[in-house]
Amino acid sequence: MAKEVAVGKRAKISEAQQYMLFAVLGAALFLGAAIALVIHFVKIISFNTRIIIQEEQSIAAYVEVIKTTGVCKAPKGSVYSDEELKKCSPDSIEASEIPGTLRANILENLAANQALNSVPKEDNSDCLNPVTGKNYTYKELNNIYDKAETSEELSAASQLIKSCSALRIIPDALPAFKNEEALLASLNRLFNISNWEPESLSPSGTSQASEIGKNLFSISVNLSIEAGTSTTMNTLKNIERSIREFNIERATIEWGGDNSLILHAQATAYYMGESSIKEISKTVSVDSPSTENTATEEGE
Repeated sequence: MAKEVAVGKRAKISEAQQYMLFAVLGAALFLGAAIALVIHFVKIISFNTRIIIQEEQSIAAYVEVIKTTGVCKAPKGSVYSDEELKKCSPDSIEASEIPGTLRANILENLAANQALNSVPKEDNSDCLNPVTGKNYTYKELNNIYDKAETSEELSAASQLIKSCSALRIIPDALPAFKNEEALLASLNRLFNISNWEPESLSPSGTSQASEIGKNLFSISVNLSIEAGTSTTMNTLKNIERSIREFNIERATIEWGGDNSLILHAQATAYYMGESSIKEISKTVSVDSPSTENTATEEGE
C-alpha cells in the first residue's frame, strides 16, 4: 500500500513538472515574441523619425533658397504654406518687399553701379526717355518700377532695368555661355571703331575653350593686325578698354611695307559655364542610421 502511494506521488510530481515546463516554455516564447515586436517597432519609429528629420531639413533648405534669392516674400511662419507658394509671383514683388535678398541687391545696388553705368550704351530705342529724348537714368528706371502696379507692369519695368541699367553690361563683360560668334563679333566691333577692317573673321578653328576655375572658362583667340602705326596702336588701345576682357599673353610685332605694323598676338577671353542646380536625393535605410546621398543636376 505504501509503495502504491509513493508511486502516485511521483506521478503527480512528474505531471506538475511537465505543466511547469510547458508554462515556462510558453512564457519564454511569449517574452521572445514581445521582445522581437518591441525591436521591430523601435526600428520603425527610428526609421520614421529619420525620415521626418530629413524632410524637415529639405523643407528648411528650400525655404532658405527661396528667401535669400528673393523669389517670394518671407513666409509668415518658419516655412512657406501651400497658399503662400501659390500666391508667390516674382514679377509682382517689389524690391522694397524683399530687402537683403539677392534679387533686391541686384535691382537696387548692382543696377545703380556708376562704374558699370559709365560704359557707353548701345543704340536702343526702348531705353530712350520719350520726354527727354535721352537714355533713361537709373533714377528714372527706378521711378517706373516704383509706379508699376500690376504684375505685367512690374515685369515690364524689371525687364527695362535689366536692359537699360548697368545690368546690361554684365553679360557683355562675362557671358554666361560659350559663344564664339559673339566673341568674334565683339572683336569685329573693336576693329570697326578703330577704323580697321580685318580681311576675315571665322568662328571655326580660331578658339579653344578650357576650364581655368570653378565654372570659369577661357577661350584662346589669335589676333592678326596689319595696318598703319596709329591704327594698330588705336586698335590695341580699344581692345584694352573693352568691357570684355581680352588678355593678350603673347605678341610679335614686325615692320611692314609703307610704314605699317604687322601684329600677331594670342589673347584669352573668358566666360562662365552654364548654371545648373544640383538636386540631392537622400536614401534613408531601415537597417542603417546613415543616409546615402546621390546628386543629380537639373537645368538652369
